[in-house]
Amino acid sequence: MVQKFGWGRGWRGRTYDLGKMTLPELWAAYLSYPAINLYTLLALLFAAYALMTAQRGLAIVLPMLAVFVVYPLIWYGLHRFVLHGNWLYRMRWTASLWKRIHFDHHQDPHKLEVLFGSPLNTIPTMLIITGPIGYMIAGRTGAAAAFATALVTTCVYEFVHCIQHLNYKPKNRFIQRLKRDHLMHHFQNENGNYGIVSFLPDKLFQSYHENSRDCPKSATVFNLGYDLKQAERYPWVMELTGTPPRDKPPAAMEDIAGKILR
Repeated sequence: MVQKFGWGRGWRGRTYDLGKMTLPELWAAYLSYPAINLYTLLALLFAAYALMTAQRGLAIVLPMLAVFVVYPLIWYGLHRFVLHGNWLYRMRWTASLWKRIHFDHHQDPHKLEVLFGSPLNTIPTMLIITGPIGYMIAGRTGAAAAFATALVTTCVYEFVHCIQHLNYKPKNRFIQRLKRDHLMHHFQNENGNYGIVSFLPDKLFQSYHENSRDCPKSATVFNLGYDLKQAERYPWVMELTGTPPRDKPPAAMEDIAGKILR
């Protein structure tokens, strides 16, 4: 059962609906979320190591800048070609991974606990991608600085992602634009607007939709192509879900998105 966030409640065994939460309630949920706490702790530890071992400031600054440049491109590539690919659900051993990291989020975009990535997947991915970049620039110091930057960047991405699905209109125009662009990905056409904080890669690779009027409505925006026909052929995600894949969200959720996209 979906519940509105309650003060002092833990995460275990509960689900939180961003369509019913206020901004203060989101902050409380975000700051108490175990993965965010873990990212923060690791970022502090690796940043401390980088500061203690750095012999010059550029050993920290250059890896940080490299991550800021590379991160949106890596996210775009993973989001477009892995999370929105159709090969993960076709194999039994990766079906549960795909279900957890993306299918569930598109089936219910307001469900907070499937919006956050799983640390078992995100931390190794961040380390594998950013560690070598930092190491090539400044050895172990650079690798630590790059990984710490990736962890902090992920925390920022996760919070902005929450705002994009919260029943709340941001006051900042830039955040408003990010929210509108991302909701088009969820409620209009999943084959575009893959960014979270930056949509520059979408513009570079011609997958950017500027407004909902010029964005064709996709029949697979909620099931990502995993429809009943595909579920019969590759049943593992449906078996884990316990219900057939749906091709539309609850009406209330679509109404909230519609107000922003108009």
